[in-house]
Amino acid sequence: MALDGIAVAAMVAELNAALEGGRINKIAQPEKDELLINIKTKTGANRLLISASPSLPLIFTEVENKKSPLTAPGFCMLLRKHIGSGRLLKVTQPGLERVIYFHIEHYDDLGDLKEKRLVVELMGKHSNIIFIDENDMILDSIRHVSGNVSSVREVLPGRTYFIPQLGGVVDPLTMDFPSFQAALTQKGLDLKTALFKNFMGISPVVAEELCFLSGFDSRISIGDLDADQLFHVFNQFTLFLEDVKNHNFSPRIYYEEDAPFDFAALELKHLQSMTFVPYESIFTLLFDYYQKKNARTRIKQKSVDLRHVINTNLERNVKKYKLQLRQLEDTKDRDKYKQYGELINAYGYELKEGDKSLTALNYYTGEEVTIKLDETLSASENAQKYFAKYNKKKRTFEALEALIKETKSEVDYLQSLSTALDIATGEEDLLQLKEELQNGGYIKKRQGKKKEKYKNEPLHYLSSDGYHIYVGKNNLQNDYLTFSFATGGDWWFHAKEAPGSHVIVKANGEEMPDATFEEAGRLAAYYSSKRGADKVEIDYSLKKNIKKPAGGKPGFVIYHTNYSLIIDSDISQIKRLEDA
Repeated sequence: MALDGIAVAAMVAELNAALEGGRINKIAQPEKDELLINIKTKTGANRLLISASPSLPLIFTEVENKKSPLTAPGFCMLLRKHIGSGRLLKVTQPGLERVIYFHIEHYDDLGDLKEKRLVVELMGKHSNIIFIDENDMILDSIRHVSGNVSSVREVLPGRTYFIPQLGGVVDPLTMDFPSFQAALTQKGLDLKTALFKNFMGISPVVAEELCFLSGFDSRISIGDLDADQLFHVFNQFTLFLEDVKNHNFSPRIYYEEDAPFDFAALELKHLQSMTFVPYESIFTLLFDYYQKKNARTRIKQKSVDLRHVINTNLERNVKKYKLQLRQLEDTKDRDKYKQYGELINAYGYELKEGDKSLTALNYYTGEEVTIKLDETLSASENAQKYFAKYNKKKRTFEALEALIKETKSEVDYLQSLSTALDIATGEEDLLQLKEELQNGGYIKKRQGKKKEKYKNEPLHYLSSDGYHIYVGKNNLQNDYLTFSFATGGDWWFHAKEAPGSHVIVKANGEEMPDATFEEAGRLAAYYSSKRGADKVEIDYSLKKNIKKPAGGKPGFVIYHTNYSLIIDSDISQIKRLEDA
């Protein structure tokens, strides 16, 4: 989600608690749209990174130091001159705007005590860092905005600073019911849209929460709500904002499967079915959330070439497989031609020269059949013609059987690579997949290039009963886990007839409890192409029953002794360990 006014309120509360009364001792501008400010307080030094980047405007605390340019930009020099040793009086937020004021006290050139404000606007592509005096006059900004760029306001030295208000947005922290009701006059809007469009700092996800708390479908039209129903929504809105007013924040990241879905500064009950991770600090949350989001985006971008190779080969082999099946279908009537040849040999003595057909009893089926003949050939020659046709179709059938088996194996293997790519979470996973594609001849190895070194381990989980469970993230890891790591008494799990991970449970020679079998089954379901399904059939067996077929591709196994279970793919309650 985009940073909303409630998340900003949590940031302001935390900044006040940590920095109020602190003294600025260093200001740097490492990037054209970033400030790095060191603030000393009674409890120690704090480093504050303020970014007005259009792609990710944010404030981070406890960041690492960043290298600054040899010559400081003009905006940085101005800040050093005015507030280089100033004292941070407080941090405030106007209403629920995505705006933060740093109130800074300092002595001017005449020795008089003055207060200035550093304004941080966290507004997406319109983000900015603006320095203003006690009269709201802009002294400078990290990004200048002229009248040619914006018709709403200019952000230039000498102009009066103000926050642009578009569309009569209401501050929800100070509203009463009449102002709430008056704001919801656009009858064509649904309730969710009306809430986030008309009230300051309310994001779509918070608007969805307010609809949920009120008991209304978020798609209901405002025009369908009477005054009593609107008053009920108003009450739920007011109760929800009590935690904001009282600074009772509970930052958390919500996860969809293992991917960060959204973050919030308050609990969102409409997401209660999702797993979440609580945080003490909104800044730690934001750092983790965007780091994980960026990591997944980076992996997705870097996997594009590999996915193209896999999909191209998969599409080609799927087409080949379908063609071979159609060709196989054409050979199904081969025995008919053998029968025709035999019937002609049996009843050919009845034929006269020039006969174009033979009608006889088919002793294979008990039915009368009419067989076309070539009137220029003898009965024996017509029989041989049908036998030749039978033999040709038989040879085609036998060849196609082998080819179809080979093509199906190739399709299954490529689908397993595609699933492994979906599972990949780190660059090491991509390197291992690339190695597998090179080994399989799908990607050419560069001559003379050294093999890339990387360490990539299978996933490691701990069952609720204390058994260690390992999950292969690709075919090379699957082979390693099943045939090098596991011993004969360990248990092996895999989604039935679906590409996916090998899951190994170290049994330690013990009889495992049912809960561990179920958790291993869930992991096999989750790390397969059937992820997300409510019911997934899982095959499982002792490792000693799992064999590698001669010449089999990586990750492919055969087994004839196994058990099955039906399970879901919810692994949210299974503990994952960092090191395999």
